[in-house]
Amino acid sequence: MNPIFFEIGTLSIRWYGVMAALGFLTASILLEKNRRFVDGLTKDQCGTMMIITLIAGILGARIYHVIEFFHEDGFDKDPVTIFYIHRGGLVFYGGFILAFISLVIYTLKNKLDTIRILDIFVPSLTAAHAFGRTGCFLNGCCHGAVTDSFWGVPAPIGTKLRLAGAMVHPVQLVEAAENVILCIVFCLLLRKGAKRGTVVSAYLMTYGVLRFFNEMLRVDEKYILNLTGAQCISLLLIITGAGLLFYSLHREKKNACIHNHK
Repeated sequence: MNPIFFEIGTLSIRWYGVMAALGFLTASILLEKNRRFVDGLTKDQCGTMMIITLIAGILGARIYHVIEFFHEDGFDKDPVTIFYIHRGGLVFYGGFILAFISLVIYTLKNKLDTIRILDIFVPSLTAAHAFGRTGCFLNGCCHGAVTDSFWGVPAPIGTKLRLAGAMVHPVQLVEAAENVILCIVFCLLLRKGAKRGTVVSAYLMTYGVLRFFNEMLRVDEKYILNLTGAQCISLLLIITGAGLLFYSLHREKKNACIHNHK
């Protein structure tokens, strides 16, 4: 795992940045293709939403990391390093939450169909996440626990494990592969005419379950009921997804009844 893509003198380009850029590009292309599933959604609005979610995602991911590792990563001793995001230190769930909130606010403010837009954002999110997790692997961060399994990879030197040469779970690649599969499935569901709200509901529940079990391969700190922070958020995502699915199907049924009575 070499975090450097290439170097020119003192300038170095890291794989994490390259993967993030590719993820954003892929996400933008998918959103543009899927905007046809939302009536009246313009190309400019898609571009604006992508920029908003990108900025909010990076900001939220960094805030979550700084809060969780404030003392461990020495941010209290050297506050300037809080802004060194080129070194890594972004937490997906932090970015997801702030980007989600920002997207909802934008759609409500512009009187757009919030739930349907969340539906078409799901393939873009999973694609970007897949690239991001690949970047994590190349950067040597977010790795798994020590393992003697045949699929173990050498722990990156200088990690919190302090175990140069130890074999760890490549959980980043596992999650990247999961997101690729989710991206394909949700693109197909949209093309097959998935009902409003079902795609985002399915994503929240499915990713929540996957991430909950992926955490068992990692070494994150435990909090409530011996669960990691990500596992707690995963449970909330599963509950939210189930609630949103119930609401969407109930509303669909109610609208169908009203239409039939007309």
